[in-house]
Amino acid sequence: MAVPDTLATSAPTRRRAVDPRLMAVVGSLCIALSPILISLSGTSPGTATVFRCLLALPVLVPMALIERRRLRRVGGVPGEVQRGRPWLVVVGGLLLGLDMTLWTGAIHAVGAGVSTVLVNVQVVILPLLAFLVLGERVRLSFLLAVPVMLGGVALAGGLADGGAGAADPVLGTVLALLAAFAYAGYLLFLRIGSAPGQKSGPVALATAAAAVSSFVLGSLWEGVDLTPSWAALGWLALLALIGQCMGWVLIAGGMARLPSSTGASILLLQPVGAVLLGMLVLAQFPTAWQLVGCVVVIGAVAFAARRRAEPSPEDAVAS
Repeated sequence: MAVPDTLATSAPTRRRAVDPRLMAVVGSLCIALSPILISLSGTSPGTATVFRCLLALPVLVPMALIERRRLRRVGGVPGEVQRGRPWLVVVGGLLLGLDMTLWTGAIHAVGAGVSTVLVNVQVVILPLLAFLVLGERVRLSFLLAVPVMLGGVALAGGLADGGAGAADPVLGTVLALLAAFAYAGYLLFLRIGSAPGQKSGPVALATAAAAVSSFVLGSLWEGVDLTPSWAALGWLALLALIGQCMGWVLIAGGMARLPSSTGASILLLQPVGAVLLGMLVLAQFPTAWQLVGCVVVIGAVAFAARRRAEPSPEDAVAS
């Protein structure tokens, strides 16, 4: 997403110096903690997602209001803010709720690390959507990586050895792939629906919409517990603060100022971190073939996203 010249020239130097790649990296590391905290909470997919959103809103809404006041002090921003399309952010938020609920189900079924690897197939889906909607170019190397990635998904999902140790590797793989489509849609709608300079505002709006869609889906699937234990609430509050507030705001701010290929590559830190944390914290050790599949998936999407398309001049961001 382009950063308008008026905003770039009027903003303080300190703000211009923030590298969007650094924001995306830190945000990705925060998100990598999410499946660990979800597993520790021991709650159903709908319960985890609904409370993740609701507990984040008291933090996100003030952040959004502070951001709005700050942007109003910058010359020409009121017009820019009006150019945002909140309804697209709401659509993205509804998809985010589906993504997080399905992903939570995948965490329970196939493990924190493998589910996060599989859901990051969005790294392939997002550039395809960007090509269809925004006309961003797709390289041949990207297309060649897709069948390799699909093979890795099959291995990571336990096709070779049945995913020994996982509760339901096939179901977990299906849920993670469905979540990946919803995740890619969220990132795209957030990108094209947010006004230049906005970070917290769109994430707060999307989180509110996600609470609605996750409650609906969660109520139909395993139910939503409105009175979880205090221990579960503690883990979910930590999830809301780190995974929702810090993670998504940083990712939204970084991704909005980066070409899709660069942002998608940085997001690969999520599955790598989740696999390592899953083994260290939860003692969830994937089988050898699942680990091979994870490596294949991560390698394929990294190859697909690397130099997938050169950023257009309006997307270029000064370091």
